[in-house]
Amino acid sequence: MSEALSPEIFDAVCEQADKAARAQESLARANTESKNDLLLAIADALDEHAGDIEAANSLDMLEAKESGMDAGKLDRLLFDVPRVAAAAQGVRHVATLPDPVGEIVRGYNLPNGLRLTQTRVPLGVIGMIYEARPNVTVDVASLCLKSGNAAILRGGHAAERTNAATLGVIAPVLEAHGFDAALVQSVDQYGRAGATAMMEARGHIDVLVPRGGAGLIQAVVRNSKVPVIETGAGNVHIYIDKSGDLTKAIPIILNAKTQRVGVCNAAEKLLIHKDVAADFLPAIAAALAQANVVLQADAISYDIIQGAAIEGIELNHATAEDWDTEYLALKMGVKVVDGLDEAIAHINRHSTGHTESIIAEDYEAIETFTKRIDSAVVMVNASTRFTDGGVFGFGAELGISTQKMHARGPMGLREMTTTKWIGYGTGQVRA
Repeated sequence: MSEALSPEIFDAVCEQADKAARAQESLARANTESKNDLLLAIADALDEHAGDIEAANSLDMLEAKESGMDAGKLDRLLFDVPRVAAAAQGVRHVATLPDPVGEIVRGYNLPNGLRLTQTRVPLGVIGMIYEARPNVTVDVASLCLKSGNAAILRGGHAAERTNAATLGVIAPVLEAHGFDAALVQSVDQYGRAGATAMMEARGHIDVLVPRGGAGLIQAVVRNSKVPVIETGAGNVHIYIDKSGDLTKAIPIILNAKTQRVGVCNAAEKLLIHKDVAADFLPAIAAALAQANVVLQADAISYDIIQGAAIEGIELNHATAEDWDTEYLALKMGVKVVDGLDEAIAHINRHSTGHTESIIAEDYEAIETFTKRIDSAVVMVNASTRFTDGGVFGFGAELGISTQKMHARGPMGLREMTTTKWIGYGTGQVRA
């Protein structure tokens, strides 16, 4: 156990997780109708108390601004009345989705008459460690409850008041519907030690999901004794092929880069085929400059953009570090490539495996890109911002998994279950 973690805090977090596990056993037996009724009641309560949550969030926002938090993180931290209302609508949508628990994945009879079925069941107690993302509290609670799981949350100091206010709304609704409030709990009261205890709580927490920047995610992956589902930092790329429609490309890039800069599906890198670089780079650089995007350009891109004499542009020489950096800011790396092969090689070398997009009209180029890119999501002639559980029809998401085991891409209800095999016999014994 970490020297920084006291036995008292570790025991307290394990006790919380054990209470969650006992509450989860009851939830796992609940029928779909009762879970949906619970979710609809939570959504109504969030709407009713949106002002209280916003008031708590305003204190978190004030402290974050005073401490110098950057614009991207401040955007994620904001949880005002409109965003609470959007989160409540997400909960209502989760209530309309099919319940994965009990779904038969496959089944068949053996020659001896033994009938086998593989059935979806909840994971159990899911731990979430995240930072400055109060909407995640609502998303995780709704998805866990619908999929029959309990949730232990460490939402970070920056959103501590907001998360406490949100959980203060959810807990009485759980109890009013006959469920234990231990189904959705926080360890924020223990600070960073709470997160450390969660990582040590193997046998108490079934799976741990970190959601945040690359530093947080890698710290959990490296140090956790609890199995981890790695969600992705987003070093996201857009490649402009020589066959691409350049008028189509500009609004896609602007949307992917500037709609929300502090999210993991925002584009961070722009690769351009050398055959269209001279025509395209001045146009996209001017558009990005108007949106106050700083450009970190390789030597070829730098010369082309500088030669265009674009008013108000902030243009810098890219360093080797830029190609591996998730900016989460109004900043974008720009590179000219010799062709599709170099673009694919560059992306697979530097990407975090989240989302990549190709702008192209050539069918062969599109098929090559989608087959060879090793990321969870590949977009064709579309913004990377579409990689989102809500957009994909999941209602919300636990996170966007960039690993290849258990789940990959946006994680909705089905990804929050595992399976068990059930064998129905009539007295069979193995010879």
